[in-house]
Amino acid sequence: MSSHTHTEGQLPHEPEKATLEGRNKVLGFWLFLGGETVLFGTLFSAFLALRDQVLDGPPPSELFDLTLVALATILLLTSSLTSVMATQALHRHNKGGVIGWLIVTVLLGLGFLALEIYEFNHYVHEGHGFTTSAFSSSFYTLVGFHGGHVLFGILWISLIIGQIARKGLTVVTAPKAYVAGLYWHFIDVVWVFIFTVVYLMGKVG
Repeated sequence: MSSHTHTEGQLPHEPEKATLEGRNKVLGFWLFLGGETVLFGTLFSAFLALRDQVLDGPPPSELFDLTLVALATILLLTSSLTSVMATQALHRHNKGGVIGWLIVTVLLGLGFLALEIYEFNHYVHEGHGFTTSAFSSSFYTLVGFHGGHVLFGILWISLIIGQIARKGLTVVTAPKAYVAGLYWHFIDVVWVFIFTVVYLMGKVG
């Protein structure tokens, strides 16, 4: 049976792995995430090496507002949960459920980005600009790079929502939704490391 003869009612249990193309997409994406992990690892290493080089700028212990960052963290972790709900709806072949949970994921992601933009703006006013010190440059590079990944994820998931709304759940659209979910979990895991290494360690000194 060709990949295009499945209808929505006849989808296999795990439609993202139903075709060779779909399986290759998932495998290729794991390899891509491996490369991304190395990239973030490099940025973390640079940050840890430079975190004490504050020059005339405020030190992390005075700068960071943990309440704001904790709220952003709750939004992002909740969005990881809603993306799991979308994958579960995918396995139940529930098109409305997939779209609904992905929309909630996008909204939570937008909330996270709004808080991050507000946070960066606040830090700049506190004298913590990108070029203030080696610490500030490494901070904005690491956290901003992650923020860029969140923005990319939001745009990607939004496109997939549109595709599923138009074409339904098929063996072509299902792998895209599944892979986007993996990507979203990855940027959530990276954020947990950022929250711990940058903010918590920065606050305790």
